[in-house]
Amino acid sequence: MAVKILRTDYFYATVRDRPGEAFLVLRELAAGEVNLRAFNAVPLGPNGVHLTLFPKSAERLASVAERIGLVLDGPHAALLVQGDDRLGALAEIHTCLADAGVSVFSSSGVTSGPQGFGYVVYVKPSEIDNAVTALHKLS
Repeated sequence: MAVKILRTDYFYATVRDRPGEAFLVLRELAAGEVNLRAFNAVPLGPNGVHLTLFPKSAERLASVAERIGLVLDGPHAALLVQGDDRLGALAEIHTCLADAGVSVFSSSGVTSGPQGFGYVVYVKPSEIDNAVTALHKLS
């Protein structure tokens, strides 16, 4: 399985839980030419939404966030793994990491049909270099 491993920064932000709030943030980021590699939104209690933003340029994100009053927590490091989609691809990634003694504490993935998959892998900061080294064996 040929994969591409990209070490990427991500940031957290919290917005109010009301219709269209994430849209407003995404619209402002697009207007500010912030290119996101990945994005996630999950509920945070009864009144908030937790956004996770994976920008191509952390500096551009920080500039736009400051302009619109969006408070960022980060940067934090994660891995973005991309490859050809096939049965067992994620299991191979986790096997490779486990064999290297790397613990995955969270992950999220998606396929784009038979063309490929994208998989965000969160590991402890102290283990990210080991994770990169381990996953390069798959490329």
